[in-house]
Amino acid sequence: MAVRDTGTVASSSEWYWDINRKIAVPASERGSFDHVLGPYASQHEAESWKTRVEERNDHWDGDDDQWEGAGEADESGTT
Repeated sequence: MAVRDTGTVASSSEWYWDINRKIAVPASERGSFDHVLGPYASQHEAESWKTRVEERNDHWDGDDDQWEGAGEADESGTT
């Protein structure tokens, strides 16, 4: 098992997306946390990082829209 910079033990089954090299790497080949996304459970999940980020962003944008409109009055004048 590899040791993370944080001092905790990284699982040998964890995968990361290396931003600089633009490839999925196992935990044992992971560089600095400044240049990786993850951990992910599999190589495929690491390679699909962009889809996951876009899905999260869409969800968070929807939450923002609900939050911003929460205090606005509707047409009847009630909130």
